[in-house]
Amino acid sequence: MSTAKKSYKKITTKSLTEMKNNGEKIAMLTAYDYTMAKIVDNAGIDIILVGDSASNVMAGYETTLPITLDHMIYHASSVVRATERSLVVVDLPFGSYQGDSKGALDSAVRIMKESGGHSVKLEGGSEIAESISRILTAGIPVMGHLGLTPQSIYKFGTFTVRAKEEEEAKKLLSDAKLLEELGCFALVLEKIPAKLAKQVAESISIPVIGIGAGNDVDGQVLVTHDMLGMTHEFNPRFLRRYLDLFTDMTGAFESYISDVKSRDFPNENEQY
Repeated sequence: MSTAKKSYKKITTKSLTEMKNNGEKIAMLTAYDYTMAKIVDNAGIDIILVGDSASNVMAGYETTLPITLDHMIYHASSVVRATERSLVVVDLPFGSYQGDSKGALDSAVRIMKESGGHSVKLEGGSEIAESISRILTAGIPVMGHLGLTPQSIYKFGTFTVRAKEEEEAKKLLSDAKLLEELGCFALVLEKIPAKLAKQVAESISIPVIGIGAGNDVDGQVLVTHDMLGMTHEFNPRFLRRYLDLFTDMTGAFESYISDVKSRDFPNENEQY
């Protein structure tokens, strides 16, 4: 017999734990600006990630490394002003927490105070345990991120699937358990074998959100611009495009240009 799902007016870290325990999948998308966040939140998304992927999507950089803490605060502030229901998670950018736990706390505090975000996300496991612990002691919720960690792309040298080999898979599972023990409220697993992702989700009590990690985790996340088809050159196996906005928007722009050039726009009904 199916169980009725609880309706949440406002998503919190507690809500996500309840959703995992009740077997309700968690839906997560990115947003970097007020207008997009307003639409995503109104649709009923559970989590909005203000991702450092803004470096790629909004600024056109090849990697996520160039984006700064000030940039992240700007994007997060815009998203928070638009959000009523969703939990807003903000990425700590590269260089703002690695190797310096005090700096990590300072960065997280700035995110919370200056943007109004609800939580922060950090990439890595045991290597950043001290930074995570220090942030948590300030009462700031932390989401972990394991598997393919884009901030370490130059270390990996490729965006290929991670943890296919036994040694790396063991470390990932160990890191996942460590993040739970430290007090992270949730975990993102990116681009790892589905079998391993299932094992992780079943081994820890906190929600596990996947991207390219199969269907046996507790939720899914995609970059909104990718799933809407606004970006058209990025075609990983895990991406499902729900619209083809690149084509539709291009057509609209071309029609506008044509109407302006032909003096069809504005017509008599579109002027004062």
